[in-house]
This record gives sequence, C-alpha cells and structure tokens, in this order.
Amino acid sequence: MKIWVDADACPGVVKEILFRAAERTQTYVTLIANQPLRTPPSKLINAVQVPGGFDVADDEIVRRASPGDLVITADIPLAAQVIDQQALALSPRGELFSKKNIGARLNMRDFLDTMRSSGEQTGGPAPFNNADKKRFADQLDRLLASQSI
Repeated sequence: MKIWVDADACPGVVKEILFRAAERTQTYVTLIANQPLRTPPSKLINAVQVPGGFDVADDEIVRRASPGDLVITADIPLAAQVIDQQALALSPRGELFSKKNIGARLNMRDFLDTMRSSGEQTGGPAPFNNADKKRFADQLDRLLASQSI
C-alpha cells in the first residue's frame, strides 16, 4: 500500500500523523499539491508539485493510485474516483469512504452546491479539532495494521 495525499487543503497535523506513520510502518507517502510543500527528510516521504488549475492535483492522484492504495482527501468526487479504482479513501477527519457511502456523500455534496449557487448560505465545515485528529489517527492505524496481516 502506498499513501497519496491531496495535500493542498490537508491540515498540517494530519500530515504530521502521516509522516510518523510512514516511518513507523515503512509505508510510502506522497503529497500532491499545486504549491511547494515541505516534507521531512525520508526515503519514504516525498512531495510532488503539479501545475495550478482545476483538479490538476486530483487528476495526478487518480493517475498514480493503484488498487489497495490509500488516498487522503476531503474531496468527495476524488474519493469516488479512487474507490472506483479499488483504492481506499480516507478523509482528514477520519471518515472512511466506501462503495456503500460514497453515493450518498456525492448526492449531499451536489445538493449543497445547488443550494449555494442559488444564494443560500450553507456554512462550511466545522473547525478541525482534536476529536477529528484522533479519529483520523485511529482509522489510519486500523488501515495500516490490516495491510500488514
């Protein structure tokens, strides 16, 4: 399993958890973004900068991800694409996307987009907090442990 990170909007604390997990489990982690990123010196961790543009980083992740890989993203359409490729998708808040729940998540995203485009104020996500951090770390540990069996 390799881990691909949709890094443009990924919280720094999630990246730190991933960096520690990479070293602990000897798992490759690649951050993909359209801006330069700092990563710790490691043969397991690297960053790829793609050109700016709509979905350029997402398209690169889809191109690189293989069945069984893990993609870290809050982007629901990207999660749906990698799930279709038999990769796993995990949000930075610890929600594991699956074939069973991704359709409902896409529908809700589209519904909220429609509301926003009609002028409705839908608000944004709640601020990232310690419970989100713990859910992410716990889910990541479960996924990495299942790969080592």
